[in-house]
Amino acid sequence: MRCDAVVLAGGRGSRLGGVSKPDLEVDGRRLLDTALAAAAGAVRTVVVGDVEVPEGVLRTREDPPFGGPVAGLEAGCALLDDVAGPERSPWTLVLASDLPDAEAAVAVLLATDPGAHDGACLLGADGRLQWLLGCYRTRVLSARLAERGAITAMYRLLEPLDLLGVAPGLASTTDLDTPGDVAAWTDRSTS
Repeated sequence: MRCDAVVLAGGRGSRLGGVSKPDLEVDGRRLLDTALAAAAGAVRTVVVGDVEVPEGVLRTREDPPFGGPVAGLEAGCALLDDVAGPERSPWTLVLASDLPDAEAAVAVLLATDPGAHDGACLLGADGRLQWLLGCYRTRVLSARLAERGAITAMYRLLEPLDLLGVAPGLASTTDLDTPGDVAAWTDRSTS
């Protein structure tokens, strides 16, 4: 599926003691680098956050800084629109930068045919859609962002869309928010 990618790498990492989650090294590399590897097939990739990115990857910042994932998504999509214009990909991969199994998860997601749906999201262990592990029709996502008004929660932005929930199979949708999450992931990957 031809897509552009928005990798959300903002936030304060307050539950991790102020550590920059995208810069956190897990399994021998930065979480951001794991997310970028997962998005490697995208036509264009933009990282939203105050982090270093490799050459060829676009970077921007949400306004206001630390304004949350909806503000980050809006900033990332705006930059993609500016850079690509009418050449913008028909799909937009939206990916958090704190997913240690992002490569496997995105591979499952992008192998899915969403059919007539507005997009597809992987399902978490609790059966809920993982909004930050989804691929959305660009035109539909752009329309939602244009009419978002005061919406700041990702679920409120995306819940009205007709989305396909995708079982992750052997991929994990776990994100790392706390030291306990990091320890549990490290224990899991070394056992």
